[in-house]
Amino acid sequence: MTHATLAGAPFVAHQNNDLYLEGVKLADLARTHGTPLFVYSKAAMLSALAAYQRGFAGRNARICYAMKANSSLAVLQVFAQAGCGFDIVSGGELDRVVAAGGDVSKVIFSGVGKTRAEMRQALQAGIACFNVESEAELEVLSDVALSLGQRAPVSIRVNPNVDAKTHPYISTGLKGNKFGVAHERALQTYQRAASLPGLQVTGIDCHIGSQITETTPYLDAMDRVLDLVQAIEAAGIPIHHIDFGGGLGINYNGDTPPEADALWAQLLTKLDARGYGQRQLMIEPGRSLVGNAGVCLTEVLYLKPGEQKNFCIVDAAMNDLPRPAMYEAFHQIVPLAPRSGDTVMYDVVGPICESGDWLGRDRSLTVQTGDTLAVLSTGAYCMAMASNYNTRGRAAEILVDGDKAHVIRRRETSADQMAMESLVP
Repeated sequence: MTHATLAGAPFVAHQNNDLYLEGVKLADLARTHGTPLFVYSKAAMLSALAAYQRGFAGRNARICYAMKANSSLAVLQVFAQAGCGFDIVSGGELDRVVAAGGDVSKVIFSGVGKTRAEMRQALQAGIACFNVESEAELEVLSDVALSLGQRAPVSIRVNPNVDAKTHPYISTGLKGNKFGVAHERALQTYQRAASLPGLQVTGIDCHIGSQITETTPYLDAMDRVLDLVQAIEAAGIPIHHIDFGGGLGINYNGDTPPEADALWAQLLTKLDARGYGQRQLMIEPGRSLVGNAGVCLTEVLYLKPGEQKNFCIVDAAMNDLPRPAMYEAFHQIVPLAPRSGDTVMYDVVGPICESGDWLGRDRSLTVQTGDTLAVLSTGAYCMAMASNYNTRGRAAEILVDGDKAHVIRRRETSADQMAMESLVP
């Protein structure tokens, strides 16, 4: 696999037959810190962010990192220091924004199941806006805000019934999805929100899915949202900001999503043509900022030949990298130091006692026991979704900045896992 075809290039690259992330040799990190090990490139994150910043140059826009993609504190710190806001979906994520030094006044609170306690926490913190996802939520949020003597700033997440052409588990903009208010109910829902004493309508929100690799779904969703803005304002309810969500895909295996600046050039042209170009804009990118910035290093434990399948058994598992088990997702898998010789077709699998514990199927590899492999494009929805299944400790994490490597999470031990538990006396 050449430099040009590596997902995450140019920040992930082979130099003198060794795989590097920025200026750091990954084999050295595996040797020092053990495996499984997640390693992230700060430069890759900032490069991805820069494409959005170029796209919004001269506009009244706010980029809110969707931190569910990767909520490690040092990752949040990178985006906070770059001036980003944050899109959160829980009170715990709000705590992380504060711990990472983020600006709480740039936080948007999304999610279909906010609790009263989370609403109170966010109101007392002074967040920018709640993205409300149901009519019932409006009533509860108004009550909570009134109990604090406040009015909650709200936008309503509208479900535009647009097919994002992505995996059904990460599609969020169709009628059959649990998210948002149906397009046909949006005007009535806004009228109800405007009538509630504990709410202040500030904007409108739309998010149609994740890992989107085509432009057309965004353009279709924008048209439907702007039609609603026109109707809502005609009913006497001003819309101050328009939130177009996130969802832009990355290259996992030759995928060709549009660059963020090119995508937004098209969207802004449409926005200008319809007369809304001066509105405040908000977006919530997640995967596209961090996905290709990360690699997971894993050691080959055993090679197990079979009549129907050959298995390459590694020490990373579905608790570390849940995307293949959950979505049948593809991640490139490459050796840190490529070997010469014949390749063998392997299923790359982990040690967990589940047949669904696989990282890659039918991979052509030249490997030996003890080699270290890199699973690419693992900056998003990997460590954030990691678990302790089989009482496995979560991996350590490293942030690379040029030729420096910083430990940003130590490896979890069994003692760490059991610290919150107790035996019955």
